[in-house]
Amino acid sequence: MIAIKNATLVMPDHYIPDATLLIEGDKIVDFGRKMPVPEGSEVIDANRNFVGPGLIDIHTHADGDTYFHDDPVKCSKTLLNHGVTSVLPALFYSMNKEEHLTAIKKFKDAIQNGECKNIIGVYMEGPYLNPDFGCDKEKNVWKDAIVEKDYAEVVEAAKDFAKVWCVAPEREGILDFVKYVKREIPEIVFSVAHSEATPEQIEALMPYGLKLGTHHTNATGTLENYPEVRGVCVDETVNYNDGIYAELICDSFGVHVHPYMIRLVKKIKGQDKIILIADSFVADGPPLPGLEEAFDINFDWGGDIAGSKLTLDVACHNMMVHTGGSVCDVFKYASLNPSRLLNMPEIGQIKKGNLANVIIVDQWFNVKNTILKGEIVK
Repeated sequence: MIAIKNATLVMPDHYIPDATLLIEGDKIVDFGRKMPVPEGSEVIDANRNFVGPGLIDIHTHADGDTYFHDDPVKCSKTLLNHGVTSVLPALFYSMNKEEHLTAIKKFKDAIQNGECKNIIGVYMEGPYLNPDFGCDKEKNVWKDAIVEKDYAEVVEAAKDFAKVWCVAPEREGILDFVKYVKREIPEIVFSVAHSEATPEQIEALMPYGLKLGTHHTNATGTLENYPEVRGVCVDETVNYNDGIYAELICDSFGVHVHPYMIRLVKKIKGQDKIILIADSFVADGPPLPGLEEAFDINFDWGGDIAGSKLTLDVACHNMMVHTGGSVCDVFKYASLNPSRLLNMPEIGQIKKGNLANVIIVDQWFNVKNTILKGEIVK
């Protein structure tokens, strides 16, 4: 048994100070204030730091300098050291069919070999997005018509593994694709991404499971009905619909999402519909003028932002800085809310019987310890 003592436990909406948390096998078996430590336990002294559920990054391509599909083992270990006990590596639209199939097989093989215990599935950022949006647009290999023979093999490979599938609702033929994926993967979550869809086009897919906005306010278009009049598009639709979660990339300088916009989204979406993501990518383009000091974001060679160099713990820190939010708040955005989106109640909160995915962080969310399924990994 593992006993974490002198802990400030982070619950979904409150703290339990001076607490002890007990882990047996791969489960949380008990916790409470001033509980005795069972004799013979392996003791971790939290030193009054915060003890909360392991982080869940539903959308990241890399660990800061290496793509998951190039080296899933390295990326998995890096993220564990940063408190990410559950991750969905993201594939993207510049990968062709064979590259999708190879990456999915590599992830599955690594999990089966016991090397990537924190990979819980895959995040499909594409292939059918709007080719006018996102970094490296010229490398989009899925610009042509949406045809079943092109995507059927990818969907088959992703069965029982893909958790989120991104689409641009304005693409011609996207409804047939969504229905096909939904039939093959009934629990799939669809997300609007890289899109200039209208509210009507987005809301038409909600009955099929669209309930997420990918990197909210990034790589989306704004429709203009009349000169000098702002229209409504993806961002407004995500903000308006209570049933849609909003992903946010919180980099240190507020480049992906301006801190004022982050606070506005927080005010609109509330505590339960925000999900922090890293969206880490690998790119070596020059920084845009004025952003030379933005150390935790990437740029492509076409003059676009190309994801981040973040890990999710740092995104949590940045969210606290940009919004004045608490440790309790960001655990919700980076653990509880993702678990609810994915319908995985066994992770995402400190609860008896839940998997013992637990991390210890200080007041600025620096990760001190990581426990994955009852195993101390940091």
